[in-house]
Order: sequence, then structure tokens, then C-alpha cells
Amino acid sequence: MELEVLREDLVFGVRTAGHAIAGKSSMPILSGILLRTLEGELELCATDLERAIRCRISAQVKAQGEAVLNGQVLEQLVTRLPDEDHVLLAAADGKVRLSCGPATFELLTLPADEFPQLALPEGEPLCHIDREAFIQAIQLTAFAAVKATETTRLALTGVNVVIGNGKIKLAATNGYRLAVREISVEGLAEGASHIILIDAQVMNNLMRVLGTIAAGEVALHLSNGQVHFTSGPVVFTSRLIQEEFPDFERVIPRENDLGLFLPREDFLATLRRLEITAAEESGAVTLRALTSSNTLEVSSASREKGMGTERVRLVKPAPRGIEIAFKAEYLVEALRRMESDQVVLWLSAPDRAGLLEPAGDIAPGDQGFIYVCMPVRLL
Repeated sequence: MELEVLREDLVFGVRTAGHAIAGKSSMPILSGILLRTLEGELELCATDLERAIRCRISAQVKAQGEAVLNGQVLEQLVTRLPDEDHVLLAAADGKVRLSCGPATFELLTLPADEFPQLALPEGEPLCHIDREAFIQAIQLTAFAAVKATETTRLALTGVNVVIGNGKIKLAATNGYRLAVREISVEGLAEGASHIILIDAQVMNNLMRVLGTIAAGEVALHLSNGQVHFTSGPVVFTSRLIQEEFPDFERVIPRENDLGLFLPREDFLATLRRLEITAAEESGAVTLRALTSSNTLEVSSASREKGMGTERVRLVKPAPRGIEIAFKAEYLVEALRRMESDQVVLWLSAPDRAGLLEPAGDIAPGDQGFIYVCMPVRLL
């Protein structure tokens, strides 16, 4: 293997593939990035057996071949290379010589024949998704899932993806909150319907990878218990979680009649301040609205830290009074990811779930987003 690439292209390829490198594994080969020459391109591949990434960059290939290099070492090196335009790579005798301007390194390789075979998308894509809208949909949903280390309920660690009727709907929950975002897709066959479950951490990786790509669309393929996302020079593959996601449509409160319309940034800032004096065990803040009042009172208290109270201006007077408590963290995490200037919190009773959604002049990134949050019981 012998080739020449642009330094900035190599940095992009190594960083992109690096998102799939195994953190801790009993298989040393999973710590590596496979470099494989193609016609006029260099392909960089990595996998942790749950996800896999292929990334192609332009290259002047002088001799075909492949080699596996330690991914962490390679990423650290290419991001610190001299400020030169070109990088030369040549493999021989179990080493890869990497040269950039005045710097030359000889890197040890891992056995290329031990690198796992990576599946490729087959046939036509199931649908095409706007890349920016998909990134925003992941950002507004994946955070609501549970980390794998915190539960034995595998379904709650994933993002449920429902495909059908020209749309794709993402949903994630930890049992106490639910985030849902719906966006349109193109090219979906009439009558086609699919439901898949993808690990939320994998979806966060996918979001970061897509954020570095200039392509406008993402193509989605399904095959053999895997999902493939293709965008520009990158193919991102993930195994599916073989568990049934809760029936989230059933828990969305459809008849909450009390709407509290609030300036999003003001409400967010207030919650962040009141979270400081919230009780450690519950993290609860109490919301109090009076009939026809133009303000919402937000308060919190704990034996260890004290108490706090603040009023937030309501965009519209409250149609009736209510007192309800929520875990501040849950509201903060949703509000800080939204972009609209105004939100509305739909309520019905102190012991019933609230529904948060954008309001007023809704930002494009918030279209189709709803967030359900269970209240904290008041003593």
C-alpha cells in the first residue's frame, strides 16, 4: 500500500472512523482503524461490533493494499502533524511509514486478516432524510433514554424509530419522561412501514458524525438486523436492539386543557437557578399559576440548601390556577435543546403528566417535537 492524501482529508477520515473504535475490548483488533485503498480513494473503517463506520477520502494511490493501525495513536498523530498540505503513507514489513513535511513516523500495524468483515447496504434505500432535520431530531430525543449502565430494561436505552406514511418519528423515554420528534422523509414506498430500535448512545455518535458532513441527505437501509445510514462519503452501520419499545403513543396526554405559554429562555434560566436549591433526592421545582395571572411562580426548597422563589412572565394569562412539581433537570434538558422563542406547557392536574412543546413562531428545528414529563408528587 502506497498513497498520498491531503492532510485535512486524512484528519476528517480518521476522526470520523474513530467514532466506532471500541473503548474497552478483549479483542485488540477492535482498537484499530483499517486503511484500505480503492480506485482513487482511501477507505477508513472501524467497528466495535455494535456499530461500524466506513469513510472514504480522495487519494493518489500508487500501490494497492490495506493495513490496520491503532486508532487512538493514529488520531492523536494526524491531528498534530505539521501544517503541510500532503501526507504520504506506505506499508511494508508490518509497519506503515507516515510522512508529512519534515515529520516521519513508522507505525506498527495490527493483523489485517483479523479485522471483522463489515456489512454493506444492499439494494435501494428505504428512504432519504434531510440531514440537518435528522440531526435535530436525534438531538431532541436521544437524551431522554436511559444509559445502559443504569437499567436492565434494554428497550429504554434506545431510540425508537417509526417509519411510515412519508414520515419518520423518533421517540425515547426513561419511564418518567418521553421525547418525540417527527420529520418528513422522501422516497418511502407507499404502504411501507417499519419500526426499529437503536441504542441512544449510537444515535448520539451518528449525530456527531453527520454534523461533520456537507451532504444534504441521509439514505437509510435495513438488512439482517442492522441499519445503515449513508451520507456523502460515510456509511454508518448499527445493530438493532431486539426488544419491544413501550407503547409511547398511549402515554401522550391529548386532553390537557391548561396551557402555560412562556418565553423559553426566561423559563430555562429560572429553572437553572431554582434547581440549585431543589432537594437532592427529587430535584423538584414547584410551578404555581393563579387564574388570570400574568406570571408563573417557580420555587424550590431543601433542608440542606435553603429555598428560592422566582416569577416568570406568562405570554398569555393563565386560564385557571394550578400547582404542580417537576424534576427541574427534566425540563431543563428539553428546553435547552429547543430553539423557539416561546413554549407552552400543557397541564390538566397536579398528578397528571405535562406536555411541553414549541409555541408562537416555531423554529424549523422544533417542528414536530413534543415532550412529556411526569410530575413529582407534592407532599
